[in-house]
Amino acid sequence: MKPIIFAVALLLPISLQQAKAETGVSIVSIPAAHHGKDMEAGIFFPSEGGTAFELGENGVFHGTTVHEAAKISTGKYPVVLMSHGWGGNFKRMAWLSAALANKGAIVVAVNHPNSTTGDVSSPRALDHWTRAQDLSTALDYVMKSSDWSAHVDPARVYAAGFSYGGWTVLSLGGLKGDRDGIDAFCSKATDVNSHCADILKSGIKIANIDDVKWNATYKDARISAVAAIDPALTWGLQEPHIKDLDIPVLLIGLGDRESRLHATDTSDAGSNFVALFPAAKVEQIVPATHFTALGVCKPAGAAILAEEKDDPVCTDPAGTDRRAVMNRIITSISSHFDLD
Repeated sequence: MKPIIFAVALLLPISLQQAKAETGVSIVSIPAAHHGKDMEAGIFFPSEGGTAFELGENGVFHGTTVHEAAKISTGKYPVVLMSHGWGGNFKRMAWLSAALANKGAIVVAVNHPNSTTGDVSSPRALDHWTRAQDLSTALDYVMKSSDWSAHVDPARVYAAGFSYGGWTVLSLGGLKGDRDGIDAFCSKATDVNSHCADILKSGIKIANIDDVKWNATYKDARISAVAAIDPALTWGLQEPHIKDLDIPVLLIGLGDRESRLHATDTSDAGSNFVALFPAAKVEQIVPATHFTALGVCKPAGAAILAEEKDDPVCTDPAGTDRRAVMNRIITSISSHFDLD
């Protein structure tokens, strides 16, 4: 699960909120010319029939109940593009994807090549622009597919992401990066910022990354709102970088000043992105940490992670209720996207 700057979203039971209908999932392979290969994606949708199973069940986290071989329910639905964190995958975002589909959306969640589980390829893992291209390509796919196009409402297209995925959807909404700005920040902050320390440890040299591609716009005009949960890479930005971010933005932060992950903190104690972009709706969930969004752990989860010397992602501040935190995230994003 390292590096913790882009900590991956794992699994949470779909029982977080009362189900309105069944949720289906179709696992597809989408051609991605910008990578020179296909990318895997999970499409979650309001469904009828099919066979229930637990998607992504493992020894640490509970799975998410979805239905395979299911039929999409009659109707047109908004689309939500979903972006996972560094080292994550669409199955590990299933707790949120399935919940939003349950509320009446088609959710398209991709596995981002070069920054997904088992495929964190340095230095290409920090080619952040390819992730925005992944989501635009996935949207093209469902808009043109004979299986999905008739069920899509093209006037209601949204994007949601966690951690590195939070940056991805902000980029898709019009936020521009600044390679030299974040390079300058990281050159001075490796002792205090886990994001910068992890980049240095991985051997990635930010100054060697293509600045034209890093700084370009990847805005997709089809996107009408975005929601970013603890977004990464918001350091070193200035007023010109937000000029094209002109759609409704929800920023969800996790934890108080003591428990926030500094690398993804957008408050004045972190990157202060909230002050740079005051138009955003900001919701801070306390008590919680960045890792609280990784899902509800099984009883043995913390011990397994400790034995493997992994990050303590099953450990929360006193009084934290993970199910309540996830319910609040689901409710906030659903409201922001005006889902049923």
